[in-house]
Amino acid sequence: MSAAPLATLHAVEASIDPIDASVVICTYTEDRWDDLTAAIESVRRQSRVPTQVILVVDHAPALEARIRVAFPEALTVANGGRPGLSGGRNTGIAASTGSIVVFLDDDAVAEDEWLGRLLAPFADPGVVATGGLALSSFDRGRPVWFPPEFDWVVGCTYRGHPLDGEIRNPLGCNMAIRRSAFDGIDWFREDMGRSGTRPLGCEETELCIRLRRQDPRRRILMVPSAVVTQRVPAPRSTFRYLAARCFAEGISKATVSQTVGRERALASERRYATRVLPRAAWDGVGESLRIRSGDGARRALTIGCGLLLTTAGFAYGSVRQTRL
Repeated sequence: MSAAPLATLHAVEASIDPIDASVVICTYTEDRWDDLTAAIESVRRQSRVPTQVILVVDHAPALEARIRVAFPEALTVANGGRPGLSGGRNTGIAASTGSIVVFLDDDAVAEDEWLGRLLAPFADPGVVATGGLALSSFDRGRPVWFPPEFDWVVGCTYRGHPLDGEIRNPLGCNMAIRRSAFDGIDWFREDMGRSGTRPLGCEETELCIRLRRQDPRRRILMVPSAVVTQRVPAPRSTFRYLAARCFAEGISKATVSQTVGRERALASERRYATRVLPRAAWDGVGESLRIRSGDGARRALTIGCGLLLTTAGFAYGSVRQTRL
């Protein structure tokens, strides 16, 4: 072989990215068919093509059959664990062949460069997980009383969340985890996380804390350029939903505290509760006084109620844990 073709071959081999990815999308109801279709289409448009797309159906045979017909190129599997998001994610992990497992919600739409950007940090072998930005898109527009600091209620990046560097855990709707990290540890806890309309969560928080505890050198990075947009339907933009979600979050945090210790479980929440929320509430009150509008005061009231309900949920969950 001549020198020129050999040099060309080496250049091509050097340009091949060894990182491959399995994208897992969990779904559970035909009511979200249009959302699911949009999520899958956004994966199809990626400039970085995943190794496989895995659609996990949560104990819904009719939906599973419909998906198999509509998306034959994807690997469609039934949730083999307990009903709920954690069981679905674990099923996706078991079916994955990529070196990175990427999770996208069935009501989230990814930007075209999302996957490549989310995967790029894994070139560093010390990176065990990454998380991207999740923007909220309210069907009826954001309610004036709904503070951006509470966008976590609808599964999105909230004001006050770290936007770069190392983070404790990514948001579940937009995250990637090295497949080998699941070796030798329990996966997502199936007694935690959302199941149907039950608004519990924190399963990714608990998992990521265990990943870091197993090897403190592991890094979890925020990748703000890896963007998805999460749809917020009208029922989730009500104060009733926010209240239920806050109380459930408190319960979930109590469960995590029982498992991995209160210091690890609440490290991020302490800064959020003592710095981010008081500043946001004060800004809301100041806005109302400055421009004589009640909107800022309504957001401040929502912040106070949300914090109180989350604290109450934590107290309730802590007492319940001691009785188990």
